[in-house]
Amino acid sequence: MCGIVGLFLKETSLHKDLGILLADMLISMTDRGPDSAGIALYATTLPDQIKLTLQSPSPDADFPELLTDLKKSNAIDAQLIRRDSHAVLTTASMEFKKLRTILKRLRPNIHVMSRGQSLEIYKEVGLPSDVVNRFDIRNLAGSHGIGHTRMATESAVTTMGAHPFNTG
Repeated sequence: MCGIVGLFLKETSLHKDLGILLADMLISMTDRGPDSAGIALYATTLPDQIKLTLQSPSPDADFPELLTDLKKSNAIDAQLIRRDSHAVLTTASMEFKKLRTILKRLRPNIHVMSRGQSLEIYKEVGLPSDVVNRFDIRNLAGSHGIGHTRMATESAVTTMGAHPFNTG
């Protein structure tokens, strides 16, 4: 049993409220899936940039020096915004393949949750309200998004098993 919510905001003046609206919708679906939850949202698009939403089982070890280590590797010029066990790494889109190779070498435990010009995915084990609070979802903005609550019936309750998924 799972719960799915979605919202597309055609009125641009409401984009700032996407996180608030999606968070409350997701929390209302808690009884449909208390094991894990996640949100995929389409946030600000930056020309010629790509966003990778990264997840780490050890974020305090993996994220603090990540940009420094990438620069030492002559890898890329990037920005990193951390949200709990996830971080959004933004860089020039032409550098994606190079970045994936370097990330695998520097931080082999990091998982790429999403890749795109505006897509960000945040998901974890726990009640939807806890996931919303961990990632400060209410303060995220964008044009549209989906949320998913999960009640695992045939598989383990893990971050990697939480929804939504990015297949890109």
